[in-house]
Amino acid sequence: MTDAIVVLCTCPDEGSARELAQALLDEKLAACINLLPQVTSLYCWQGKQEESQEVQLIIKSRRTLFGILQQRITALHPYEVPEILALPVMCGNTAYLQWLQEQTTP
Repeated sequence: MTDAIVVLCTCPDEGSARELAQALLDEKLAACINLLPQVTSLYCWQGKQEESQEVQLIIKSRRTLFGILQQRITALHPYEVPEILALPVMCGNTAYLQWLQEQTTP
């Protein structure tokens, strides 16, 4: 097990996704963020089934930063209830994990 995590978050459009990603990188809360455009999301919201086009963010960070990362996403995100799901990284390329650590250390 490593300290690395992958955080999933969707945004309603590329503009808000880029703004959020840039803020997280500037604040060293993430080492790398992938933006996957045109993701179709199906979900229930307020008792009604919805379908929308979103941008999926795949955020690479550290478990020790999750609390502040979650706070910043919540504060900057346009959704009332943003998706914020942290997945543990069991193992990975040692050099990449070291780079991730360096990029998320103030």
